[in-house]
Amino acid sequence: MMSHKTWGPLSAIAFLAFSVGCTSSTPTTQTGSPETQTANQTATNEQGTLAVRANGEDFVRQGFTSKDGWKIEFRNVYATLGDVTAYQTDPPYDAEKDKQLSAKQQVSVAKTQTVDLKTTTPDTVVVGEAKAPAGRYNALSWRMVKPTEGPAQGYPLMLVGEARKGGKTVDFAIKIDQELAFSCGDFVGDDRKGNLEAGKTADLEATFHFDHLFGDAETPMDDDLNKGALGFEPLAQIASNGKVDANLATLKQKLKPTDYQKLVELLPSLGHVGEGHCKETIIKAGA
Repeated sequence: MMSHKTWGPLSAIAFLAFSVGCTSSTPTTQTGSPETQTANQTATNEQGTLAVRANGEDFVRQGFTSKDGWKIEFRNVYATLGDVTAYQTDPPYDAEKDKQLSAKQQVSVAKTQTVDLKTTTPDTVVVGEAKAPAGRYNALSWRMVKPTEGPAQGYPLMLVGEARKGGKTVDFAIKIDQELAFSCGDFVGDDRKGNLEAGKTADLEATFHFDHLFGDAETPMDDDLNKGALGFEPLAQIASNGKVDANLATLKQKLKPTDYQKLVELLPSLGHVGEGHCKETIIKAGA
């Protein structure tokens, strides 16, 4: 099980202003500046397929124990991604330092997609694919938007499962209705991603770190991860008849103010590219 000991920057609440709506249009190659248009014209004859995947890691697929001792098992973790765009940047985009992402080439998957990160075969789920000019795609952006249909309708992120501790069981459905945007640099992990050769397929990955929210019992308690995490105990304390079914408005009403504030400040830190950090923007506040 992967342990995360670094944090993405925590943004003030204002999730990414991604377009909302579950459409299913054909993936298209988009351009930015005139320089980008020129790059597109010279590269279109050497294309491959760029696939963007979403990964909730083993924390979602296999379950884990929170920093405060609750064994969490997910049944579903629905995430709705829109405006997913891959970039070739030179110099490389640094999400922690650069004010904006500037690319010489960009390719968008023109589709809003709800995925269930609980998927176990394979470990990641495809958000979308697009034909793209060959090259090194070293940046990725996406928005978390409200789906207009499906099991997570109205919620960019929904966590469904159960947590157990000391003979107690809490069934939970945590419904996050804030919209967020993430701009990320190069994927950081064991394998290099985004190197697209003509006639071949390359992957990029949007990674979600749910141990940032709940903490991880397998990580030292004095680690920054656990010191900053909410844990599950504050949610267990507001359970009624062994259940928590709540959106942000309900959580704001029932949680202690400090716990609610910690929750909403942690949400933007969920998005990564492997272990690589992202710049987060809150497009639309929830509660």
